[in-house]
Amino acid sequence: MSDDFISRLTGLVGERGIVTSPAEMAPYLEDWRGREHGRARAIVLPRTTEEVAEVVRLCAETGTAVFPQGGNTSLCVAATPGADADGIVLGLKRMNAIRSLDRASSAIVVDGGVVLSAIHEAAATVGRQFPLHLGSEGTAQIGGLISTNAGGTGVLRYGPTRDLVMGLEVVLAGGRVWNGLSTLRKDNTGYDLKNLFIGAEGTLGIITGAALKLAPALRARADAWLSVAGPEEAVTLLGALQDVFDTNLQAFELLSRSEIQSVLDFVPGRHCPFGEAPAWSVMIELGAPDPEAALTARLEETLAEAMEAGTVLDGFIAQNETQSADIWQVRHSVSESNKKRGVGLTHDVSVPVSQVARFIAEADAMVAEHYPSAEPVVVAHMGDGNVHYIVMFDHDWWQDVMDRKALQNNVMRRVHDIAMALGGSYSAEHGIGRKLTAELERLTSPVELDLFHRVKAMLDPDGLMNPGAVLSP
Repeated sequence: MSDDFISRLTGLVGERGIVTSPAEMAPYLEDWRGREHGRARAIVLPRTTEEVAEVVRLCAETGTAVFPQGGNTSLCVAATPGADADGIVLGLKRMNAIRSLDRASSAIVVDGGVVLSAIHEAAATVGRQFPLHLGSEGTAQIGGLISTNAGGTGVLRYGPTRDLVMGLEVVLAGGRVWNGLSTLRKDNTGYDLKNLFIGAEGTLGIITGAALKLAPALRARADAWLSVAGPEEAVTLLGALQDVFDTNLQAFELLSRSEIQSVLDFVPGRHCPFGEAPAWSVMIELGAPDPEAALTARLEETLAEAMEAGTVLDGFIAQNETQSADIWQVRHSVSESNKKRGVGLTHDVSVPVSQVARFIAEADAMVAEHYPSAEPVVVAHMGDGNVHYIVMFDHDWWQDVMDRKALQNNVMRRVHDIAMALGGSYSAEHGIGRKLTAELERLTSPVELDLFHRVKAMLDPDGLMNPGAVLSP
């Protein structure tokens, strides 16, 4: 890439919008876990949609690959260019404006670089909430979250990110801008183009703006941490809570003892309300817009019945906001703790809720047979069937592995095959990125795979948008 190209980029975005020194580029070229390292000729940080479009036009003119990047929190290496990449990383962190906020329409329109926590704060000012919650909400940007169709703890009640998007603004390959920032609840005027870009991981275009659906703020809530004997009992409890609370059930999370202990050991300030970490923990959140909903009292009654039936072994119901926050701080610390504890081979699978217990049992048996040096770690969005099944190896043991990539692929295939045999998916919410391209080819039907390639060829004929992500080159 010539000095002239860098000079032209600088002319488009200004001196503050270009990063070329190796030291300053380094954080953009390493994935969140610190395992993958890529390369790029420059980091480009536009301030406006038009600047993004101009940069993409220049890249199209010169045949330069564009690697879009949000908060760089991807767990599938979608936001990190490959080690042999030859292009630019295009980040939107300078595009961080709240464009409009409409209480009557329960809608907010934002730049693609706005951090998720900032959207939460803006919505709260008008008595609304944006019900997407995950551990990285202080750094994850909405453009990246939409590009990966992120999930989080609220999917049980509100659906994944796809269900929260009303409209998009996208810079297409070649530099054209599609403005679909509608906040209409009803619009049947042709194809729903926005869904092409949701979950596409920057391979079809760059999301520079989003119109998002808000929900009423929760003015009553109840949170609890429960001990159950196993995943089967958790499924039974889930059904009982849904019968009583219906849409007031906001989150239902299942964690193994190994996961809770990891958080307690490696993240300071995290606590367990029981004497020791239960064999299996369930964390639940109830919420309602009605401040008189009396959720805590109703929850106490429901759990008393569950304990009498033997479904729940022990329970802790938060009595104030601090105790509620303590519960969810443990839940949202799992990625941080696992990163410190060892080398976790993380699998993001989903199965029908009725098959979650069977999946965990079969995966545990597989690990015990083939990988006795590893410990299974489970953290699951139980309410929607999404299981993060982590095969955890000690750092010291991992250092002695000669072919780590082969081991990782073997573990991954075995776990995915179990999920697929139960009618599941090998990617529930993390996306494909560069991590799962081979699995996509292995497990996708020929017809579907052909359609994927046709869509890619139509919208990115030169293959310059995030090459190597989702679809193999």
